Amino acid sequence: MSDLEDVSSHIKRTSSLRRMLDLSVAEIPQNMKKFAQEVFALHGLLDEFEKCVGQQKEQIKSLKEVERSLQKDLEDYGAVGPESVQQENVKKTSRNPIKEMENVTMPEFENIPQYMKGRTTYHQLNVVVEAINKAVMEKYKILRQKAKTLNNNTRQLQQRFKDQETKGHFFVVETDIQELAQVKVDKHFHGALNMLRHCQRLREVRGGGVTRYMLA
Repeated sequence: MSDLEDVSSHIKRTSSLRRMLDLSVAEIPQNMKKFAQEVFALHGLLDEFEKCVGQQKEQIKSLKEVERSLQKDLEDYGAVGPESVQQENVKKTSRNPIKEMENVTMPEFENIPQYMKGRTTYHQLNVVVEAINKAVMEKYKILRQKAKTLNNNTRQLQQRFKDQETKGHFFVVETDIQELAQVKVDKHFHGALNMLRHCQRLREVRGGGVTRYMLA
């Protein structure tokens, strides 16, 4: 800003010089008229330059107002704080989310022994992953509902889930997969389960007359 004020002061001094030239122009000899014309032309350029300086001052003023506005917004955000936003998100997600199995990657699929894969394709294996995830999701949604909000059939399902429950683990049994994911559990499906164990996506735990497929 100080640079612009210096330029403006210089322009004012130049304007004073111009007025002095205006008073003495009548006394300039004929051979000096060309020089005088060039000086007047220079005055015109200085006028234009002075206008530009004025415009720059206005722009700087506007930018400072924008800066003050942004600073106020930052202070307001600081008052709320990212910590406050994170705490609010924690409150909303305080209940543990239902775990899902990640899809098998192509490198993992290629590392499965051929005797284990048989004719199962990469796509078919991940279809099984999606079916298990669907069964897990439906099962734990039912488990987390209040019994009085459920109909008789769903309430019976919930009780079965509770009887089989192992705290701290997400799992399904064959019946869950058949009923909740509407998938036929045959030898091909069991072959896919073996591949998923190989890829460390799940593990089998036997007990209480059922086999639990726990998500790893």
